[in-house]
Amino acid sequence: MQLSELARVVRSKNAGPTQLTIDVLFADKAGFARGLKALTAAVVAQRYGRAETDIQVLSVPAALALKIVMPRAEPAGSPGDRDVYGAQQHAPLLDIEV
Repeated sequence: MQLSELARVVRSKNAGPTQLTIDVLFADKAGFARGLKALTAAVVAQRYGRAETDIQVLSVPAALALKIVMPRAEPAGSPGDRDVYGAQQHAPLLDIEV
């Protein structure tokens, strides 16, 4: 099963001009456990072409959620930035097998 099928919500947004956050919310504890196991810093780093040390995967069990934090490839609004709000940056994670 892919993340897009298991997660209730997968969204991304800026956390200031230089950071990006990706929120992944699950409907139940079983889905959360599967997501937590599949969405490691190593997997996310590979998907985004980043160093594993640049990726933080934060677990919020009470909300059945994961928050992924990483530096933006380019600061928001800078020349060459194609997504000023960071709202389309979650797409590389959608087909991860969980």
